[in-house]
Amino acid sequence: MRTERRSVGRRGLWGLGWVAGLVLIAQATGVMAADFEVRPGRRQLFFDDVGIARREDLARVFHRPEKRGAVVRSPRADQAMQTRTAPIWDEARRKWLLYVLTTDENLWESADGLNWQPLPNPNLRIDMAVRDSRETNLSRLFKAPLLNRGFAVSPDGIQWTPVETPAIASSDEGNFTLSPATGLFIHTVKRGGPNGRAVAIATSTDFTTWTDLGVVFAADDLDQELGRRAIEARLADTTLLPPRYHAAEDYRVDVYNMGVFEYEGQYVGLPAMFHSTGKVPNYPNTDGFHLVQVVHSRDLKTWTRVGDRQTFLGPSRVASGAYDLTQIISPSAPVVRGDELWFYYTGLKWRSSFDYEGTYPNGKTILLPDRNRDGGAVCLAILRRDGFVSLDAGESPGILQTDPFPLPAGGLRVNLAAPRGELRVEVRNDRGEVVARSSRVTGDQPRGEVIWEQGDLSAHRGQSVTLHFQLQNGSLYSWWIEPAE
Repeated sequence: MRTERRSVGRRGLWGLGWVAGLVLIAQATGVMAADFEVRPGRRQLFFDDVGIARREDLARVFHRPEKRGAVVRSPRADQAMQTRTAPIWDEARRKWLLYVLTTDENLWESADGLNWQPLPNPNLRIDMAVRDSRETNLSRLFKAPLLNRGFAVSPDGIQWTPVETPAIASSDEGNFTLSPATGLFIHTVKRGGPNGRAVAIATSTDFTTWTDLGVVFAADDLDQELGRRAIEARLADTTLLPPRYHAAEDYRVDVYNMGVFEYEGQYVGLPAMFHSTGKVPNYPNTDGFHLVQVVHSRDLKTWTRVGDRQTFLGPSRVASGAYDLTQIISPSAPVVRGDELWFYYTGLKWRSSFDYEGTYPNGKTILLPDRNRDGGAVCLAILRRDGFVSLDAGESPGILQTDPFPLPAGGLRVNLAAPRGELRVEVRNDRGEVVARSSRVTGDQPRGEVIWEQGDLSAHRGQSVTLHFQLQNGSLYSWWIEPAE
């Protein structure tokens, strides 16, 4: 895939000569990349430059979700609630279901995703599950991995039956999702890697035969360098909860858990990078904390960091009263709620149950009495839909040109935030001729419809076209072809 970065003025964007040349080069060299496919309804994201022929004066900006605090807490103060799964919409109940760990109440339900009540416990302890809407055998409608013990199915999410399928080997962590677009089951597990804990993936299309891809994602040398800086920064920040034990020789970063989910034709991973700070006396593990990052892949085997390894979910301040002070276990997958992505994740105040007394480098000591009480909850963070990465332009207009693609039937939509700016679009054929030119699109429009002041798309369905975006003072999160009604 080729990225053009030649300098061009405003006239150049709307000119014809160089565009025709680019199209001819693309056709001659076969760079209409196989990874770039425009399907009706599928949003084109900006994790990488696949599908982008040219990008100028557009900064790729990484975004974090907004935390909304704890939404599910244990009714028992001595049990710190956790989760390793996403809420499941149960059409029969018209309720959300959520399986949780480390509490007596294993299954919870909610009508709105915010207010949760416990249900009677399932007959098997379930840590993670999905509802398979494609399943025709209703006794197998719900599906779950039993970590290191195989798999199980259920008609209602409560009465479970183990199936005779070998377990996918894991140490003590896992995650599990189902791609609604392809019907692919994705089971991530924890295994050993080059720098400690790492992530392996197994997949299945029938929940019977599994392909174990082995370890596909692990911490590398750069993680160790950046991790050391993150540990030192945390020790120096008196607003954050300090680790009880820290010794420079014990600093290490590995991958504790990673939720993986299919999103708009790509795979997104949310690795919880564990920053080990020091050995704990008489305890078989280390003190430390988690920072959740974002990675993406197109084949589940090769993973690329998003946002230069910036933190997607990090610790809250001690004074906030939040739960996610130390351990943050990765969300399994987001729930799409209108124009938002809702991430349910585990927030824990402390690393574990060893005796705790935190000392800052300046000598100030923080004592946390009875640290076993109310130490964890399921927390919620909300992100704009498609909001992981945007292409941003300032006062100087930015230019985005797509690779050529066959134009599907439908209208062009954009996810745009430009309350004080604007976006304009041109559609050009394989000869570089403008066949449609848009009116200005402005404002905050998660599903903005592009209106054409010259030409339209209907006469060019099935033909090879390129899109040319000009953005000023705004953020473009995605674009797509809305299917024709």
